[in-house]
Amino acid sequence: MQFVTLNNGLKMPQLGFGVWQVEEEDAISVVKKALEVGYRSIDTAAIYGNERGVGEALKQSSVPRDELFITTKVWNTDQGYENTLKAFDESLEKLGLDYVDLYLVHWPTPEYDEYVETYKALEKLYHDGRVKAIGVCNFDQDHLQRLLDECEITPVLNQIECHPFLAQQELKHFGGKNDIYVEAWSPLMQGGEVLKNDDIQAIAKDHGKTPAQVIIRWHLQNETIVIPKSVTPSRIEENFDVFDFELNQKEMEKIDSLDRNERKGPIPSEMNHR
Repeated sequence: MQFVTLNNGLKMPQLGFGVWQVEEEDAISVVKKALEVGYRSIDTAAIYGNERGVGEALKQSSVPRDELFITTKVWNTDQGYENTLKAFDESLEKLGLDYVDLYLVHWPTPEYDEYVETYKALEKLYHDGRVKAIGVCNFDQDHLQRLLDECEITPVLNQIECHPFLAQQELKHFGGKNDIYVEAWSPLMQGGEVLKNDDIQAIAKDHGKTPAQVIIRWHLQNETIVIPKSVTPSRIEENFDVFDFELNQKEMEKIDSLDRNERKGPIPSEMNHR
C-alpha cells in the first residue's frame, strides 16, 4: 500500500474502497472481502444507506481500528451547523465507531448557501477530536476559495469525479497550490466507455494488466487518492493488484491526452438536490 500525508500530518492510504450503490445487506460481505484483500481505507456516506453494514463488517473484521481509515459524509438535507453535528452523531452510531478518520461535506449545494456553516461544524468536530481530518466533495474552485477565506482549517482533500475522460487538471492544480489532495470518485467512469478505449487497452496489453488496473495506476502516479468500488470479489482483488507495475511517461501522457471534460455525475455548481 502507498500512503499520502494529508496537510494536517495524517497518513491516508492512497488506494481505498468505495461503497456507493452497495446495498446495506451486501455491504458486510463486500467490505469484509475488501479488508481481506488488503484495503484499509473505506469510503461511505450517510446518503448511501449502508453505514450500518460497513460498521458491522468492521466489527467482524480482525483488523485493528488504528489500521483502518474510515470516511463518511454529511448529506445535503443535513447541512447547516447544528444539523451537521446531529448528522455526524447518527453516522457515528451507525458505524459503531468512536471517531471517523475523515468527514466530508458531500456537495456544496450553492443554491442553499449553507456549506460554510456546515464546514464550520466539521471544524468543531475536528477540534473535539471526533474526526481526524475534514474535507469536502464536489467543490469547485470558487467554493474551495470561500472556505479558505472564511474558515480556519484548510480541507485535507476534495473528493471529485475524476477519470481519464475528466482529468480535472484545474482543480488538481488549485489543490496542489493549497495543499488539498484530489480524491477520485468514479475513477473508472463507473465501468464505462473509458475501459474500452483503444489506447488504454493497448497499454494494458503491454503490461499484462487490465484496463481498470492501468487507470487506477494512472491515478496513483498522478498523486490522486483513488477509491474504486466493486461488489465482485475478483474485481475487488484486481483493483488492488496495482503496485507491481509502473506506467512510463509516454503512457501517462497518452492517458492524460484522453481528457474531454466528460462527466457521468452532476455539475457541482448546479447540483442542489435535497
